[in-house]
Amino acid sequence: MAEKKTTKKAAAPKAAEAKKATAKKAAVKAAVVVNAENAGFKAGDVYQALAAAGKALTVKEIAKAAKISEEETLLGLGWLFKEGKLATAEEKITLA
Repeated sequence: MAEKKTTKKAAAPKAAEAKKATAKKAAVKAAVVVNAENAGFKAGDVYQALAAAGKALTVKEIAKAAKISEEETLLGLGWLFKEGKLATAEEKITLA
């Protein structure tokens, strides 16, 4: 009688499922709450970071200086742009 060879095909789908589950968990981010109060606070954070720097900064630099996410930085920047408090030079932003 011939013996059956065991294969690892049964293990492969389990590994693929584990990778998908891990990828889904890693893709979950904290949501940015968008309301007038939060936007105003983020605008204040952005304004203070730009004022302290005293020079033009990129969005990433502003986020790092203000210790907020890039999404929150963009929320604050939108508020400040609407009020006419910001100016842009190339890809950097400064106080107007």
